[in-house]
Amino acid sequence: MRIDGSAGEGGGQVLRTSLSLSALTGQPFRMVNVRARRRRPGLLRQHLTALEAAAAIAGASVEGAAIGSGEVVFRPGSVQPGHHAFSVGTAGSATLVLQTVLPPLLVAAAPSTLALEGGTHNPMAPSFDFLERVFLPLVRRMGARVDVSLDAHGFYPAGGGRFRATVVPCAALAPMELVERGEVRGRRARAVVSALPRAIAERELRVVGELLGWDESCLVAETVTSRGPGNAVAIEIESERVTEVFTGFGERGVRAEVVAGRAAAEALEYLASGAPVGHHLADQLLLPLAVAGGGAFRSLQPSLHARTQAEIIRLFLGVETEMARVSPAVWHVTVGRSAR
Repeated sequence: MRIDGSAGEGGGQVLRTSLSLSALTGQPFRMVNVRARRRRPGLLRQHLTALEAAAAIAGASVEGAAIGSGEVVFRPGSVQPGHHAFSVGTAGSATLVLQTVLPPLLVAAAPSTLALEGGTHNPMAPSFDFLERVFLPLVRRMGARVDVSLDAHGFYPAGGGRFRATVVPCAALAPMELVERGEVRGRRARAVVSALPRAIAERELRVVGELLGWDESCLVAETVTSRGPGNAVAIEIESERVTEVFTGFGERGVRAEVVAGRAAAEALEYLASGAPVGHHLADQLLLPLAVAGGGAFRSLQPSLHARTQAEIIRLFLGVETEMARVSPAVWHVTVGRSAR
């Protein structure tokens, strides 16, 4: 199969999803124009690690596995459950490496344990908190058991984060529908700092409390130890049927109030919509639902990432995804059986 890596959002997700589904289905592929729409096209360290991890999991042969490579050939063998360790070596996202290898491991013949190192809390990737509190509980609802534990935070640019994952597969993932949020049952905002003044976290929480109308009992500041300085604020909204997390990451030259305000704005948009699924979770639910053979959810407007994801899924699995607006703020997304 030939895949144009510049299609759709044209970034690393095209490669990661192709690797996941190739390992799952046994379908080899050649990708050209890898990450062609990015400022630095081709494979960066975190993409190369995802490629190497997928090759290890799938017993695959690979061509083009080098930093800067714009063309990759991936020929999978059989899925290799067991113990695996993968290190990005930079602050590149270790959570995205896990999500690359997770689909084939969810339906493997035996359990697996993984040790991953790299970024755990960095922009442009799901944080460890999102993985633990939002995405994996839904995967468990579909039948597989995936547990993660954080050993060390890894912030940009130092990296050095570490976490472990245990994957106990099931014979087949069960389809899932997530069209209602239910009543909100819990609220929490947690701001962490490493090698930075605790006052940064306190300022962020003050903004979150003011914008969301939450009292101090919902706000937690914490100092953690990591390889380098870092800061993140995570806003968690637990409802009857789903939990969502909205994260802001500290940046050099960006005031704490701005970081917190951006995360709070995402949370406010989500709360006002009534949808159970936010923008980022919508991107990530498509693949497990397609592997399960079907499902549906309601979300905020699907991103270009989600639409690109749906197209790669169609190429490998023949599963169609439909996205239909049902109100000014909410879309109904149907995958596989539901779409038909």
